[in-house]
Amino acid sequence: MSFPRYPDYKDSGVEWLGEVPGHWATPPLYLRYSVELGKMLDSSRITGDHLVPYLRNVDVQWGRINFDDLPEMDIEASEYGRYTVAPGDLLVCEGGEVGRAAIVPERSSTIGFQKALHRLRALADDEHPAFMYFTLSWAALRGVFNQGGLSTIAHLTGEQLRKYRFPKPPITEQARIAAFLDRETAKIDALVAEQQNLIALLKEKRQALISHAVTKGLDPDVRMKDSGVAWLGEVPAHWLISPLKYLASSIKAGPFGSALTKDMYVASGYRVYGQEQVIPGDFTVGDYYISDGVFDELSQYAVAPGDLLISCVGTFGKIAIVPDDVEPGIINPRLIRLRVRSDVKAGFLCEVLRSQVVFEQFAVLSRGGTMDVINIGTLSNIYVPCPPFEEQQRILSFLADSLMEIDSLVAEADATIALLKERRTALISAAVTGKIDVRHLSVASTVPTPEPA
Repeated sequence: MSFPRYPDYKDSGVEWLGEVPGHWATPPLYLRYSVELGKMLDSSRITGDHLVPYLRNVDVQWGRINFDDLPEMDIEASEYGRYTVAPGDLLVCEGGEVGRAAIVPERSSTIGFQKALHRLRALADDEHPAFMYFTLSWAALRGVFNQGGLSTIAHLTGEQLRKYRFPKPPITEQARIAAFLDRETAKIDALVAEQQNLIALLKEKRQALISHAVTKGLDPDVRMKDSGVAWLGEVPAHWLISPLKYLASSIKAGPFGSALTKDMYVASGYRVYGQEQVIPGDFTVGDYYISDGVFDELSQYAVAPGDLLISCVGTFGKIAIVPDDVEPGIINPRLIRLRVRSDVKAGFLCEVLRSQVVFEQFAVLSRGGTMDVINIGTLSNIYVPCPPFEEQQRILSFLADSLMEIDSLVAEADATIALLKERRTALISAAVTGKIDVRHLSVASTVPTPEPA
């Protein structure tokens, strides 16, 4: 969908802004809004006599503010004008994702704000907070607040913020642009949500497909038996149910304590593998190496093609198979190396360990909580189903084809989301900088759905 442009433009006088419509202004922010940094939290001076809930940086996300379970600080009544918020104020993050903003909605209670936030309050009635919100959104997306470079820890001081010159249309146009963007971004956000829901359903289907294949097999008419394991239920009668340790030729945790320390790392030599490789399943990344001598001392932790490397710190389920072309190296203390028996396919066992039925067993062992650390004893005694070797291969082939189809649909949905977000960004940018004229657009204007990549 194409939009009309304004009849004439002029140089804004701001390098990163370029041209704006001829009747727009670009005054510095301090002529439009008061900018107040929140109160510094000083726990040593809290008396408890004037406690007021206050907002932090984390409570302000794009377009929304969290008012639940807020901490409290002392703000005396004489400080309310400086350190509390009112409906229509804009709160802008001073650090972290600088420029992240939201508008304060109607509230009946007194709410303060901490030093990590700037409060913008309009100085006159010719300012529309929603227009300024979208302007700040555009500025943040364009990197206006990070002119010093993304590699630095950015802080947006009040002095800097006051000096920024943003577009200022007449108030009627500000309201019209804000209404247009509210409407159009809501449509895009709804389409994004649909794609996100689709991805969630596809991932659920993927997990269910894996779990069924590795516990029930591919033959719907096969004779079943009780596995004797509550979380597993019935399995094909000819399958083996075994503790994991009996399907492995060895299970080895990474070097403990001072056996491997960072001062042993060198520029080249033997690789040290950890979660950096296992989580993405990419053994080409990373730059930790040890010398020949250290490798000789730690050779018991060496990796070989076909090994399963399991993350033992953090959420369980991050597993990777060592590829055939892997560089020689060892595991670090955050991994467990599982080397399978010759009659077990590493790929099949990997899918079993990634399946929901194993997650459920770990949940039982951890009494319903999340096991942040997996040790060899716990891992070794996990019960897993194991079909004959040839059937393992058939199941793997089936999963390869089926999961490829699901993963392709997920990739298409991801690409659609990316296109929608690009469309959203482009609309905001064009509207708040005057590259399109929305003054006379029909309320029924629509956002087209992008074709999947």
